[in-house]
Amino acid sequence: MRLQVSDATQPGPYFFLSYAHTPRHDADDRHDPDQWVEKLFTDLCRHVMVLSGLEHGTLPGFMDRELKSGGYWPDRLAEGLATCRVFVPLYSRRYFESEQCGKEWTAFSGRIQYHRARKWEQVETIIPAIWVPVPSEDLPDVARSIQFNHASLGSRYIEHGFYGIMKLRQYRSAYHMAVYNLARRIVEVGQSTQLTPIEPPDYDSLRSAFGYPDSNSRSGHRVRITVIAPDIHNLPEGRTPYHYGLTAQEWNPYRPDIGKPLAGYAADLVRTLGFRADVGSLDDHYDHLFGDEPPTSPGLVLVDTWAAMSEKLLEPLRRLAQADKPWISVIIPRNENDPQTTQAEYRLRTLLQTALGDKLAEGLPLQRSPANDIATFERFCRAVPEVTRSVVSRYLRHAPTYPPEARPFMERPRLQGPKFFPIETTRRPGNE
Repeated sequence: MRLQVSDATQPGPYFFLSYAHTPRHDADDRHDPDQWVEKLFTDLCRHVMVLSGLEHGTLPGFMDRELKSGGYWPDRLAEGLATCRVFVPLYSRRYFESEQCGKEWTAFSGRIQYHRARKWEQVETIIPAIWVPVPSEDLPDVARSIQFNHASLGSRYIEHGFYGIMKLRQYRSAYHMAVYNLARRIVEVGQSTQLTPIEPPDYDSLRSAFGYPDSNSRSGHRVRITVIAPDIHNLPEGRTPYHYGLTAQEWNPYRPDIGKPLAGYAADLVRTLGFRADVGSLDDHYDHLFGDEPPTSPGLVLVDTWAAMSEKLLEPLRRLAQADKPWISVIIPRNENDPQTTQAEYRLRTLLQTALGDKLAEGLPLQRSPANDIATFERFCRAVPEVTRSVVSRYLRHAPTYPPEARPFMERPRLQGPKFFPIETTRRPGNE
């Protein structure tokens, strides 16, 4: 059973501390390797509580050591990520190697994308902290994109990270300055940006934002996003141009709730999973959709329901349904607040189902078919990551493999007895 969150009765934590667990080097060692992370968390909570003026009973912070036995911990994590104001990742090499930490980043990044779409504003609610310094070239792309000036936390902190200045007695004052200034920044961001709470995500289905296991695939870690929708010069008879632009890629069915074309948000959601996104039209991706060559990347096809009223657009959908390409999936968003679409919904849906058939639910349970459940932008934000994970998985099963080139054949060496060579005698002059 999924946890339901009420913003009024169950306020979320002010910040969520995301960190990588350190394994015990010896199973018999009773020393807790994460006790210093817990101390940092406790000190941050105390400062945030005072600086923010939180009411008694409100959680200043959340970390997974707070989880009690007997509960389903993924649900608790998902609830914290869905309701907190600020996300604080604790950088270290181990952090970016952790699938768990990557899933937490994915969940929170999805909230940021949803908030940006609904509020039409850029928000930076990820505040990184250095546990152990990591060279910038070793950071994954999602971490490099986060702009945060660590200078206010002190030079010793930048050089050694929290772990170093906590462990060394001579840096105690540097630690106190760093943790206080980090808490100040958390509160500043939390007060200036009221991030929209959402229903907790399905935590088990999330993927790490730090990359996919097949990061060396020849596809370049790319997902193609194809838009099939009319432009304002080729609208079906009677359809208003309000949701359309000069190209198919400018289609925005959720206007005015979101401020840019839908494909742009789909690309943002794909990037939060660690992939590159390539947005294009039917013409741009023709070979990808209909060519006979082996697959080079997975794909998502965003289809406007009104494409069903255009034979020019409906014919490619029929061809896509007939093509045996399970690494390409279809998503059909619709706006339940668009009266024109709602009025024609039954007819449009029937035409699309006739054209696409089983393609609508390919790789997904029928009851969760994206064509049957994308009536709001929030549902769209949930469907894109789910379908992306599905098509990537199917792509990896069908894509050609490229084993390393074989070495030149060499005869297997064999042991042999000693080899004797004749001794050549040199005759001196006069000894003949």
